[in-house]
Amino acid sequence: MEYTKLGNTGMDVSRICLGCMGFGDAEHWTHKWVLDEEHSRPIIKKALELGITFFDTANVYSIGKSEEILGRALKDFARRDEIVIATKVHGKMHDAPNGAGLSRKAILSEIDHSLKRLGTDYVDLYQIHRWDYQTPIEETMETLHDVVRAGKARYIGASAMFAWQFQKALYTAERHGWTRFISMQDHLNLIYREEEREMLPLCREEKIGVIPYSPLASGRLTRDWSSAHTLRSETDQIAKSKYDATAATDQQVVQRVADLAEKYGVPRVHIALAWLLQKQPVTAPIIGATKISHLEEAIGALDVHLTQEEVTSLEGPYVPHPIVGHQ
Repeated sequence: MEYTKLGNTGMDVSRICLGCMGFGDAEHWTHKWVLDEEHSRPIIKKALELGITFFDTANVYSIGKSEEILGRALKDFARRDEIVIATKVHGKMHDAPNGAGLSRKAILSEIDHSLKRLGTDYVDLYQIHRWDYQTPIEETMETLHDVVRAGKARYIGASAMFAWQFQKALYTAERHGWTRFISMQDHLNLIYREEEREMLPLCREEKIGVIPYSPLASGRLTRDWSSAHTLRSETDQIAKSKYDATAATDQQVVQRVADLAEKYGVPRVHIALAWLLQKQPVTAPIIGATKISHLEEAIGALDVHLTQEEVTSLEGPYVPHPIVGHQ
């Protein structure tokens, strides 16, 4: 495993992050492909054995169940000071008023709920999951600052928004002397590169660590699109809304990944992740593993170093895509 600093901080994180959306309760949540606790724990344990120290979840994942599963597993398998726990706030947790969003009321309630579910006194990274159009950014940033000052979070980060929104949040924090975001969790992979236009240059300039989600395009970069479908590919409506299997240019990218993987004699996941790992300022792709083999294959990407010519070839067929995830 390799380790690096997250953004402009002194905190070390593994260069592969385990995303925990796949751990939870299929019966009571949107995604029917998630693993229950019995099947989640071996994957978390294996991640630790492989040297992964960075774990990402959210309050809304299985409406808190993901945090509970992760918290119990880490308590049993790891030392708290040696791991980095990230969670998120924004999603709808109940139907009553103030059940979602980034108001002061919602954030202060949800951080306490998350800490209780995770079984810890603090999270290392507390992220806003989306932009809240109904709450002034000043209210959100001041509240996040108070969360850090209270010792409930070490750092704060953001996810899935337009670059102008992220810049507004950074400016607001700097103007008032509040805690700034240190990371951006955005949607980035070889068949969705819209973040390269504004967000990545902004993050490079502001020394923000980038921790991309969906680095394998929900598996589409790891297999032929004509191959057998998985439970996730059949039931994950969110992923279906992001990727169009009939897009000819996307299929060309997938084929180039396949060709390069054959050249190197490695799984396609190595090529897709190696492309991300060489892109600045990407810190750690978030891998949503639901099998131990997913982790083992992801780790192998650290040993693949693409040439500039190979990077150019992989990127060649790409055409602009509609904004998805935070439009």
